[in-house]
Amino acid sequence: MKEAGPENPNREPSSLRHGFRGEAGRGVVTVLVILVIVAAVVAAGIIPRIRARAALKVETQELAIPLVKVVHPQKGAPEQEIVLPGDMQAFIDSPIYARTNGYLKKWYVDIGGRVKAGQLLADIETPEVDAQLRQALADLNTAEANFALSQITYNRYQGLKSTDSVAKQDVDNSVGAYQANKAMVASAQANVKRLQELVSFEKVFAPFDGVITARETDIGDLIDAGSNGGTAKELFHIAAINTLRVYVNVPQIYSAAVKPGIRADLTLQEFPGRTFPGVLVRTSNSIDLASRTLLVEVDVKNPTGELLPGAYAQVHLKIPSGSPTFILPVTTLIFRTAGMQVALIREGNKAELVPITLGRDFGTTIEVVAGLTGSDLVIDSPPDSIVNGEIVKPLAPENSAAGSADSK
Repeated sequence: MKEAGPENPNREPSSLRHGFRGEAGRGVVTVLVILVIVAAVVAAGIIPRIRARAALKVETQELAIPLVKVVHPQKGAPEQEIVLPGDMQAFIDSPIYARTNGYLKKWYVDIGGRVKAGQLLADIETPEVDAQLRQALADLNTAEANFALSQITYNRYQGLKSTDSVAKQDVDNSVGAYQANKAMVASAQANVKRLQELVSFEKVFAPFDGVITARETDIGDLIDAGSNGGTAKELFHIAAINTLRVYVNVPQIYSAAVKPGIRADLTLQEFPGRTFPGVLVRTSNSIDLASRTLLVEVDVKNPTGELLPGAYAQVHLKIPSGSPTFILPVTTLIFRTAGMQVALIREGNKAELVPITLGRDFGTTIEVVAGLTGSDLVIDSPPDSIVNGEIVKPLAPENSAAGSADSK
């Protein structure tokens, strides 16, 4: 056995060492527990904040996506109507002049009077022409008497010629006198006929069915036909109004579609709620350089005479649509330097700006003649900052049937 030696005075007793180690272990555990508790408290405060921040970020991104209304383009009518101003004119409009000189004896029809072709309008006294006719008749009688005598002489000399009872010179003289007197009779007859025609012009007749729109003479007025170098004066003005011509200047953009035979209705302010049917009958086939318009003529029946020549009318031309058209609210239009555009929603709810070509303006709606299809979704009232490729959130599409109705 080993002898017990003296103990080391610097060495702690084992009981003390075990007590110290136990206390140190408990301290570490306590610290760890405290750290865990602190970490849990910190985590409990930070994690919700992180989650809230992430949720806020997602919500902010969602709120940053514009919420837009969309509409479907409504298909336009197969024919389009354009309304243009028109000037109504009589189908035939003519002044009536005298063909002989004299004084107006009497007139029979005043302004507004309806007349038939050949109806007597006025009588003219022509004393000078009457005197010339009487003189011409007397000259004709003289010429006929001379011709009769020369004819007798001519026949007699022709009978004596075969027996050489008269000189050949006398025979030739009788032939010449016969032919000369015959020509004088013809000349006198022509002069008489001319004067008789002038006398017939003493009566002024209506050249066609119509209405007298002006009377520029009165009883006793001097009538100058202008045959002697004077200035002829109009006696009456007559217009045929059973059918009226309406002249319309159609803008160049519609000139290719405007063809004879298309329907054209007339409306006038003095006839509210009424429509007068007409037909386009001809065009000038030429664009006016100043106005860039095509002059067309529309004929309108006017059997009752309600429509008056010279009146202003609104002409509703029914023009067939050459290509499909669509109707959109004006709030869908985007005005930028690139031109007229609309914003469409493409795949992935991305906006696309497309150029369009406009047609007629209906006020709250507009016609689009190029740039759209019937399946497009058009953004209504797009944000001013919208750009190509921007993601948007569309609402349920609205029906723009009201705009389509406006186009009819």
